[in-house]
Amino acid sequence: MSAAPGKLRVLAAMSGGVDSAVAAALLAEQGHEVTGVTLRLACYGKQPDNPRACCTLDAMDDARRTAMTMGFAHHVIDAEDVFRHRVLQPFVDGYAGGRTPYPCALCNQHLKFGDLVTRMELTGADVLCTGHYAHVRVLEGGEVGLFRGRDADKDQTYALALVPYAALSRTRLPLGSLTKTEVREHAHRLGLKVWDKVESQDLCFVPDGDYAGYITGKLGETRGTAPGDFVDAAGHVLGAHRGVIHYTVGQRKGLGLASSEPWYVLAIDAAANTVTLGRRAELESPGLVTDAMNWLTATPPADGTRVLARIRYNHAGAMATLRHAANGAVEALFDEATPQMAVTPGQLAVFYDGDRCLGGASIARALPNAAAVARASAQGQEART
Repeated sequence: MSAAPGKLRVLAAMSGGVDSAVAAALLAEQGHEVTGVTLRLACYGKQPDNPRACCTLDAMDDARRTAMTMGFAHHVIDAEDVFRHRVLQPFVDGYAGGRTPYPCALCNQHLKFGDLVTRMELTGADVLCTGHYAHVRVLEGGEVGLFRGRDADKDQTYALALVPYAALSRTRLPLGSLTKTEVREHAHRLGLKVWDKVESQDLCFVPDGDYAGYITGKLGETRGTAPGDFVDAAGHVLGAHRGVIHYTVGQRKGLGLASSEPWYVLAIDAAANTVTLGRRAELESPGLVTDAMNWLTATPPADGTRVLARIRYNHAGAMATLRHAANGAVEALFDEATPQMAVTPGQLAVFYDGDRCLGGASIARALPNAAAVARASAQGQEART
């Protein structure tokens, strides 16, 4: 059965927070036929007393109450298996392999804009609605693009960079033109009890922030958790580390090494079970190579395209030039005057043309710091003589 003329059948992803509640409520207020859905994930019900946790019974009740207030249906969908295989396992495997994954992007890719899009098609819904702060716009010629939200502090295009391009045309993001303050005002105006609810934390499945403890609990005393060597760029042993899962590129604290000048993590080699340390200047990199790109454009940008590259969620971005590499990857070369600090494998590299998000991919590796390589080579030669 189709919706009334001019109205859409909307499947609204609702986490129980104020953002997704207002996104769904605004479309319902406009007269669209909304059905709210909350995904039951693997962290379901584990943190009932944590006001910042999602996936709890209270969060599901909050979503259900919003739907009741606005007069639309709400359902809870079991997505635990998809979440375990597409988000949790890659997170654990990534850390064990010496990378620093960004699981929120995987959750958007495989659940909100993957599993839910499939369910949307099965139920006959026209569009998917989420509470992300971003815009989807139709450009001249009919191409669809993803653009930054109006609220620069809340913009979530970085976290949406892995969303399948085909899903954009069937996505509605009502919060793209709103600030967080305005979202709360709408919630209060509409009588939604979540109007003043605190925001959930990034990683719903590690509510205490102890990533290493969570991963150890999943892996046991096996790969990634065994002690090994701290080494410098020339391979000289500096001390012992506690297991590669405890470290990320750019890390300074918690290394346990006494030195007149701070050490920083430069690289992690899980196969050799070594963590390479160096001085702050050695963290600078002239560029990076990605894994296979997810383009949010009808055709990939040409070699030589100038972009703004963001290498982590809170990174302001740096100008870079793109070159296509093998197997769908790209090489991004930062401008010579602006090498970037702590380019971290596993984090996303997300590229922009102005406010438009062109796409993104996990960082495979940083391009070597030539000065650091030369210095390490000289030190190695001195050691041999």
